This record gives sequence, structure tokens and C-alpha cells, in this order.
Amino acid sequence: MLARSGVGYIRLVDFDMVTLSSLNRHAVATLSDVGLPKATVLADRLRRICPDANVLRLDPVVRMYTGDADKDGDVLASLIAHFAREGVRVLSCMGAGGKADPTRVHVSDLRSASRDPLAAAVRQRLRHLGKKEANASGSRITNGSGIANGGWLGCVDDVSRLAVVYSSEKVVAGLADVTAEQRDGGVHNFGAVDGMRVRVLPVLGTMPAIMGQALAAVALCELGGKPFSPVGAERVGRNVRHRLYQHLKVRERKLEERLRPTTVADDPAASEDDGDRYASDGTYVGPIRIDPDDVEYLMAELWKNQCAISGERLGTTLELYRWDMRRPATPNNLVLMCARSAKKFEEDFERLGDGRDGLDADVRRRVEARLRTCVLGAEDVY
Repeated sequence: MLARSGVGYIRLVDFDMVTLSSLNRHAVATLSDVGLPKATVLADRLRRICPDANVLRLDPVVRMYTGDADKDGDVLASLIAHFAREGVRVLSCMGAGGKADPTRVHVSDLRSASRDPLAAAVRQRLRHLGKKEANASGSRITNGSGIANGGWLGCVDDVSRLAVVYSSEKVVAGLADVTAEQRDGGVHNFGAVDGMRVRVLPVLGTMPAIMGQALAAVALCELGGKPFSPVGAERVGRNVRHRLYQHLKVRERKLEERLRPTTVADDPAASEDDGDRYASDGTYVGPIRIDPDDVEYLMAELWKNQCAISGERLGTTLELYRWDMRRPATPNNLVLMCARSAKKFEEDFERLGDGRDGLDADVRRRVEARLRTCVLGAEDVY
């Protein structure tokens, strides 16, 4: 799909060969290709799609780039770590084996990839690599932000640096049994390379195709300057939406009552219910401009069910707070925060006059960049 869509350079890296067992899920291989390198077979097919070498440059590589691997997940983790250190955008596919439901396929950050054994193994390996590097440099590792000074391990929580396609379906089949031939010949002799797992998960041919097309969609939209914001698999219940909406209304009403003596109406003809009202210091104290349905969009799509400041996720108490107190509570001016971040934000508002002034500059830029992507309330551009 990348070649058909005009991508001008594709490097194909794969140390594996086409086997009889992989024909059910390989996009282009046929029986005559068994025993040939997968990278070579795919390059030949892509060249037939686009014969002009000036339009499409192909670079098939039949070798492994990483030697720091003793399990399947280690290869992927080592590659991700290398590109994260170099600041290269990574799109990766997690496990398709033992799964069949196409409605459970998602695009997300690596931390959110649930019910995926490969994703769990890669996360653990990346954390090990990050901790080893942090110890060597005298730094420390922290959840949600990688190495303490904002290191490469933060890619695990940042879909803009590392996006993964995974299936949240529970694995419906186990590893295939070792055959009599493998037992007799020595199981260790049947891996693709030394140290790799011999027993494999059964794969329904449609699943790798669906997940691969999802990856291609992410890549093509980003290359075309039209990136989309993936919706996570975590659902926001009606009770949670209602709670956040009511808490926001109560906080805004208390703020207005506290500042009421200094409140002035933007439009003297406006009614008490729908008029824009401001305190003498410029703080907006009018009605909120979202409804309960907007809460789900803000939580699941805009903020990915995690605190915009610290990266903490569902499981902690999260609330919606206005980012710029001079503007109304519109979707592109509401930020999801955990209790600790919200408390500091409110304290800084009282102390400094603006809660944003107490934040790290990088955090502030990241939050404001995310707010600019909000598709609701676009008429009130941030």
C-alpha cells in the first residue's frame, strides 16, 4: 500500500525466509518463493508495482541490526530503543497470533496496549534498557516520563513518538506443540535464528493484513500532512462522564460565587444564565460551554484517559480543569488532570495569578499543542 500510494523510499529489513507455514498470511509470497528471503520477495513484488527506480527506491536488507536480543520481544525492543534515542518516529505492530476479531484492533501508545503478550514483553525490555542507561548516567527512571530528565523512554507513553497497532482481544489459542521431528532433531535447531522461540502461535491470515493496513494508514496520513488522533480501547463509562461534568460545574459555580463581588457582565443586556461574565482581574466566571457528551471526547480522544501534566492514567482520580482562566470552559480550553497536578495548578493560580506559570515550559508547550488539535470548539481557536 505504501508503494501504491507514492512513497518514494522503502527500506525492507527482515532476516527471515518465506516458509510453508507463513504462506497463509504473507501478502505476496507464493509456493515458488519458499526458502527465499522475505525482504527480497517483497522488493521484487513492489518493483513490479512501480518499475521506475526514480519514483520508488527500494533497499531490501536481509540481516538483523541488533545483537542485544535473546528473546523475540528483545529484537523489537532494541530497535524501538535505538530509534527513540535518535528521535525517529516509530510505527510498530504488536502480536497478531492467536487472535481473530478485527473489531478489537486499535492504534495507541505502547503503554495502552492491553491483552498483548508481545507488547508487555517489549515494555518490560524497554524499561530494563532505560533503567540500565539511567543507572550508568547517575539518573533515575520514573513512570510516565522515562528517564528523569525527559529521556527516550518517554516514547512508551507518547503516541506521537511511538504508535503501535495491537489487538485487545484475549488470545484464543496457545503456542503450537513441539513436533516429534523437532524433539528428535533438538528443539534449539529449529529457530529462525539462535535464541528465538521455536513454538509459534497460530495466525489467522486476515489479522496481520488488517494490522498492517492500519499501520499504513497512520504512515500515509502523517506523510500527507493529515495525521489523525487514535481513539484508545479504554471506554469512558456514563457514570464517569457524568461525575466529571458535574464536578466541573460545581467548581466553576464556586469560583463565580467567590469572585461575584468583582464580577462584571461582558454584555449588560445578557441574562444571568447565559451571559459572559468576568472578574475584575480578567478571570472568566460565566457558564461552561460543554455538555456531557463532550466529556467522553475530551477524556478518550483528546487526552487519552491520562493526566495531561504527569501522564498518570485511569486508576487515579482525573478531573477537567480550565487551562486559561480568562477564557470559557470550552473543549479546547479544558485539560484532564490528576488530583496532585490539579492541586498544584490551583495553588499556582492563587499564588501567581495563572496556574500555567508554575509548569515546566516543555509541559506547557505540549499541552497547548494538544489543545490546538481539538476538533470541538474550533470556532474559538486557541
